[in-house]
Amino acid sequence: MPTMIEINTASILDLGALRHLEQACFPKDAWPLLDLVAVLSFPGVVRLKATENNQMIGFIAGESREHEGVGWIATVGVLPEHRGKGAGRALLEACERQLGLPRVKLCVRYTNYEAIRMYERTGYRAIDHWLHYYNDGEDALVMEKRIAETGL
Repeated sequence: MPTMIEINTASILDLGALRHLEQACFPKDAWPLLDLVAVLSFPGVVRLKATENNQMIGFIAGESREHEGVGWIATVGVLPEHRGKGAGRALLEACERQLGLPRVKLCVRYTNYEAIRMYERTGYRAIDHWLHYYNDGEDALVMEKRIAETGL
């Protein structure tokens, strides 16, 4: 029987699950514990979790920069064994709606082809290239989605 993926607001109570998800999704540059506490508790941060059978399988955090007319996705991850089921896309679309801005940007590793394809399918386009962005020196692709053009 297929299970439903639910998207809900994440809270500090999700710290343990988020720590596990970060380490599983980003082994080279998982956020340290204090950054995870911050993303789960700072005001103004959109923080959403994807759950399946009451277990966190994905997470996204975004911040609004209203003065620039842009939202930034700070992190998005789905546990490897749950990818391809729509959780990443559902998190992304829910975060974009909550940010409520005409443009949304994010960074992704140049070699994360699976994520880049998903972002492109949801309307993101490459707009910049940041050298040595990640802890291990890998470059980042900066992508942007113009929400007004996509009707979201």
